[in-house]
Amino acid sequence: MARTSVTFDSTGIRIAAHLYTPEAQGPGPWPALVVGHPGTSVKEQTSGTYAQLMAERGFVALAFDAAYQGESGGLPRGLEDPAQRVEDFKAAVSFLTTLDEVDADRIGLLGICASGSYSLAATGGDHRVKAVATVSTAEPARQFRLGADGTQDPAVFQALLDAASRARSAAARGEDPGAMTMFPETAEQAGELGGQHGIEGFEYYCTARGEHERSAKVLAWESIDKMASSDAFHAVPLIGPRPVLQIIGERAVTAWMAVEAHQRAVGPKEIHWIEGASHVDLYDKKEFIDPAVDKLTAYFTANLVAAD
Repeated sequence: MARTSVTFDSTGIRIAAHLYTPEAQGPGPWPALVVGHPGTSVKEQTSGTYAQLMAERGFVALAFDAAYQGESGGLPRGLEDPAQRVEDFKAAVSFLTTLDEVDADRIGLLGICASGSYSLAATGGDHRVKAVATVSTAEPARQFRLGADGTQDPAVFQALLDAASRARSAAARGEDPGAMTMFPETAEQAGELGGQHGIEGFEYYCTARGEHERSAKVLAWESIDKMASSDAFHAVPLIGPRPVLQIIGERAVTAWMAVEAHQRAVGPKEIHWIEGASHVDLYDKKEFIDPAVDKLTAYFTANLVAAD
């Protein structure tokens, strides 16, 4: 397996990516996957892990930094723009179609966490994508509006919208609009805010377990009002008759979002539960990633490699 740093354009923004290429199975062309990262994450974290593992299984895999994040371009930094995130996936597909080592008729998407929802939306609108799979699907707009477990007091998001409105007005006056802090200072504080899910997120992003210097610790306030009117699941019915696989940890508090997307799908669809796993466990823990990758390999082999 070889890894190469590459760039491509997405609506005028330079996107930085790592291209993972299998070595042991002849010169190609190979089936290919675009692998998207969770919100605030970067390609060197869980999306890179999955891309490498899928390349070892015989797929070209492209892990990229979303626009405004990581090594990719775009201002303001730390912006979570759902529409742009979907475009980034489509631009990644376009890039793959230009490569000699890729079979342009056998391209799939793999989205993790936030990219799970964005990959579904991108697939719905892009018929070049032949199959889509997600791991720990989370839809950021739903998570901000309703909470990770879907039970958040609506007043919480209304307060965030107030702050986002003040930030826009400050920027219009030429003042620093500031940014929304994503993580507290300690795991204990993360637990007070988000329970065990919050603690696991803190441990992955803010400790030696998974932290990376380019992983975003803040979001631009514009992200909030962009998510107020976003629904990444609206295009899910358009995916059919192409297949959808969603891999979920059986302890994931976010599972309700994947279930909703599953209910909206009209073609071949499957939910695959990973026993004992939480949402974040599927980011990096070998005992949970290995069975997830086994399932992904079987799924993409059936729908990209063996498909007519």
